[in-house]
Amino acid sequence: MLAVLYTLFPLVWLVTAATKDAGGLLAGNAFSFEGFDLGGNLSRLASYNDGVYFRWYANSLLYAGGGALLSALVSVAAGYAFDTYEFPGKERLFGVVLLGVLVPTTALALPLYLLAAKTGLVNTYWSVLIPVLAHPFGVYLARVFSAGYVPGEAIEAARMDGAGELRIFWSIGLRMLMPGFVTIFLFQFTAIWNNFFLPLVMLSDQRLFPLSLGLYAWNSNTHAEPSYYPLVVTGSLLAVIPLVIAFVALQRHWKAGLAAGSVK
Repeated sequence: MLAVLYTLFPLVWLVTAATKDAGGLLAGNAFSFEGFDLGGNLSRLASYNDGVYFRWYANSLLYAGGGALLSALVSVAAGYAFDTYEFPGKERLFGVVLLGVLVPTTALALPLYLLAAKTGLVNTYWSVLIPVLAHPFGVYLARVFSAGYVPGEAIEAARMDGAGELRIFWSIGLRMLMPGFVTIFLFQFTAIWNNFFLPLVMLSDQRLFPLSLGLYAWNSNTHAEPSYYPLVVTGSLLAVIPLVIAFVALQRHWKAGLAAGSVK
């Protein structure tokens, strides 16, 4: 119960604080619904700076949704290959992938920026999308899931029926690995949605900002202009919704994937 309360406390504060104007927030009574003004805050959020908030929202959905989908597909394909095929140096190469798990993303920001600058991708959507496609921890999880979900007999039977390796992966391997795919997707979706440092390094055009960077820019102005407080709080409340929807909608597959991974 203490853990649940500790987890829900910031969310409850966010819900009640989003109903306040700047005066109510600064007065310190954010937990009451006195002076309820959620509709006004939403209206101001939608109209401020020609609705730039919802452009950031769409950018975050593109970065997190598209990036997590492609990243999960790449991870599942790589994990399936590591589990199914035998090739020289396989375990050493997999060890290199595991080393990628140990490298913090902040340490990679500057090298990624220099690579993006060399290829002319700085300040574009691709500068944020391409780096998130490589997910070493997802490859590790996918190999574990493949070992637990994809029986070798099914692959051999498909080969005897004349199916090619790509057809086997798409028709058999990927379908059997769907719980693992969903688990990796959710992990990566959450990580990309909350990603801040990579967009901060790569992007300077405000129209390309994700929500995390846009709300940070607004929050930096709250000391000089308190009217930004309701925008930041209400925007933060709306930013939680896609994460809640994703976990609730996919929790059945996610729980099954986590159970299989833990047993393996």
